Amino acid sequence: MLHDPPKTGPTDKRYDATRLQTGALVIIAFAVVLFLLVQARFILISLATAIILFSLTSDVINSIARLRIGPFRIPNVLASIAAMVLIATALISLTSILLAQVNTVLVTTLSYTERAPSAVASLFSWLGEDSQLAIQNALRSIDVSSSLRTAASQASGMTQATVLVILFVGFLFAERIWFQTKLHNFVGDQAQAERVGKIIQSIIHRVNYYLLVKTVISAITGAMIYVLASAFGLELAVSIGIITFVLNFIPNIGSIVATALIALIAHVQLGDPTITLAIFASAGVIQFVNGSIIDPMLMGRALRLSSFGIILSLAFWGAVWGIPGMFLSVPIMVMLLVVCSHVPDLRPFAILLSREGLPESEKMLDQPIERDLFGQDVRPD
Repeated sequence: MLHDPPKTGPTDKRYDATRLQTGALVIIAFAVVLFLLVQARFILISLATAIILFSLTSDVINSIARLRIGPFRIPNVLASIAAMVLIATALISLTSILLAQVNTVLVTTLSYTERAPSAVASLFSWLGEDSQLAIQNALRSIDVSSSLRTAASQASGMTQATVLVILFVGFLFAERIWFQTKLHNFVGDQAQAERVGKIIQSIIHRVNYYLLVKTVISAITGAMIYVLASAFGLELAVSIGIITFVLNFIPNIGSIVATALIALIAHVQLGDPTITLAIFASAGVIQFVNGSIIDPMLMGRALRLSSFGIILSLAFWGAVWGIPGMFLSVPIMVMLLVVCSHVPDLRPFAILLSREGLPESEKMLDQPIERDLFGQDVRPD
């Protein structure tokens, strides 16, 4: 016996129409947000960097404020000014060093322009003489000078970005004392405002811890790569070490690029495949030990993010904001992980973003942070 199909009533039709409208609105909203992220990326990248630096210096300010000169404690205002001066000095110095190294790399690259295609093509000699010649001709057809001019113009924008970041951080310091009041008035409920404040503190603490560990590991890796390059007499040993330090902040891909870069420079300069292979293997071992063994041990369970999620975040923010987006991808992912962990409707996303599927629980949020990043007691006297 055949059954008649279920009849669709007016209520079901309205429900389907509502779902379709909601889906369309979500797509439109995502497109608008993506458009704004791309169009205003210079300001947004500078603002995101300033917020991260401002949150990182909260522990610095508190540590300076706890210092005593005899019976006197340093006032919080002086601690904030000292932290601001440290940030400005560090950013300007780092920008100057990076620009100097970029200039050195560009000048050296121009001197290698003639012999680089043949040196790189020789790596593919095992494919046959015709293939090697085709690769060499393809490399010679690349307009190196135009690419270098583009890289130089992009590097010169770092100074403008640095000034903007310093201004943003300065205004954030000026607003710091009213943050709690603004948060309470914005939320409108004391208990909810305290909970939001705890979530923000959890984000700040985890991002700061990630940046601290990453900075230490990257500095050690860069120093070891510098020693390796110096041992083999490479001309750009200092630049290679600094570039390695910077690239290691890009998860997964940065270490691969840095390893390939030192091998390429070694082969172009020395032209000996055996030495190039030795340098490549040594740099690979350094990157593997520091990045895959020591780094996860220091990060701890709290920052064990999903590797697949990191790749997705890296691809998305790299496509939206370019290379700066790659540097900011993990801090943004940490922020999303913490927020999604404490919003019931978004907790499934937090489970996907965490490596073991065990994101931060509500009980962990209530646990007070007893020590800052410098190991000092944060509890009041």
